[in-house]
Amino acid sequence: CVTGREDYVLCDELNHASIVEGRRLSFSTALKYKHNNMESLERELQKCKPEAVKLIVTDSVFSMEGDIANLPGIVSLAKRYHANIMADEAHGLGVLGEQGRGTCSHFGLTKDVDLIMGTFSKSLASIGGFIAADESIINYLRHNSRPYIFSASSTPAATATARAALHLMKNEPRHIQRLWDNTNHALSRFREAGFEIGHTSTPIIPLYVRDMEKTFLVTKMAFDEGIFVNPVIPPACSPNDTLIRFSLMATHTKEQIDFAVDKLVKCFKTLELL
Repeated sequence: CVTGREDYVLCDELNHASIVEGRRLSFSTALKYKHNNMESLERELQKCKPEAVKLIVTDSVFSMEGDIANLPGIVSLAKRYHANIMADEAHGLGVLGEQGRGTCSHFGLTKDVDLIMGTFSKSLASIGGFIAADESIINYLRHNSRPYIFSASSTPAATATARAALHLMKNEPRHIQRLWDNTNHALSRFREAGFEIGHTSTPIIPLYVRDMEKTFLVTKMAFDEGIFVNPVIPPACSPNDTLIRFSLMATHTKEQIDFAVDKLVKCFKTLELL
C-alpha cells in the first residue's frame, strides 16, 4: 500500500519471492534491474515520471546467493532521483552491523533507508515479521495495509522468543563473532576445494551445480553422508543457476564444518562437478 497504480517499484532481479509477490499486489509499475548493478538501476530510474513515487526494494543479504546489497550505491541513486528505499533485512539481522542490527547498520546508512523490514524466523528463531520506518509511515501502514489489518497478532510465545534473541544479540556479541569465524573458515575451505560459490561473503554459501537433476542427486548423496543441505531450483533461481544452499550457525564447530566440506567434496566429485 506504500505505492499505487501511478507509481514505480524498482526491484533487484534476485530479490526474494515474497518481495516479488508484494510488488504484484501493489499494482504499481514494476521495473527490474540487474543484480547489484547500479548502472542498470539508474537506467530504470530514468524511465520513471519525475513526479511519481519511486520505491527501490532490495534484499539486504540475498537469500540464495549470500552476497550483500550495494546499499551505498542505491542510497546515492535514490537521493539523485528522489526515490525511496525499502530494505529486507531477513538475512542481515543478527549477522551484519553493530550488535547484529543488519546491513543498513553495517554501511552506516540506517537513517538513509526509508523502510526496513525483516522476519523473526531467521536469526531470531521465532515466527512473524516487522517493518521499521518514521512514525508517519508506520501510522499510514497501520490504517491502510490490508494484510496487516486482517492478520492476527503475534503470539506471546513468538514475541517473547524474538525478544530473548534480540537480548542475546545485544548483550552476548560472542555469538555473532563465532558465526563469522565459522563463515570465514567455511568460505576458505570451499574456495580451496574448487567450489563455485559466487560473490558470497556471508553465512549463506551457494554451491553452484547448474544442473537440476544433479542438484537433487548431490542433495540426496549429502544426506546419506550425514549432511543436510537445501537444493535451490526454479522458481527460486533460473534453470542455469541451480545450487546447494550451505547455511552456517554460530553453534557449528570447525570440526563439523570440515566434516561437511569433505563429504560435499566427495559428493561433487562423484558427479564430476569438481
